Amino acid sequence: MDTPKLKLCIDGNRSAQKELYDSYNRALFVLCQRYFSDVDDAQDALQDGFIKVYRDLYQFDALKGSIYSWLKKVFINTCLEKLRKKKLDFVNVDDSQIISYYEPDVISTLGLKEITELIQSMPTGYRTVFNLYVIEGYNHSEIAQMLGISESTSKTQLMKAKNFLKGKIELVV
Repeated sequence: MDTPKLKLCIDGNRSAQKELYDSYNRALFVLCQRYFSDVDDAQDALQDGFIKVYRDLYQFDALKGSIYSWLKKVFINTCLEKLRKKKLDFVNVDDSQIISYYEPDVISTLGLKEITELIQSMPTGYRTVFNLYVIEGYNHSEIAQMLGISESTSKTQLMKAKNFLKGKIELVV
């Protein structure tokens, strides 16, 4: 979306806001789905995220990055905020139930829908750290700060998330 249209969005132009929504809602909904196992929660996060976008769009600086990168940041923070309100839970799954071996080529046979469903099946803490580290590219120090946990908790949750996914992938294939 070009700068003049973003200015129209900032000024409250409904047509420009709809265009912004139509351009990015699918990708941002997929992002929200990765953080929530419940579709209604993901839809709530999508709606809350766009409300924040329309309210705070004046803060976007095109010199610092793309509009999509800025939107992703807003939506990740919205998802994390909603998870904190739900009392983000860092649970442990019994490791004896996790299968530790899988064929690396297995992942390439899965589609986006199957991968999203696998991520959604993880416990909230695993899913959140996995998304932030693997998909969004944050490091453990940043994740710890964002979630109010220690770096070692972030590392442990990531390790357990990967093991959890390994077991689930083996069951799918």
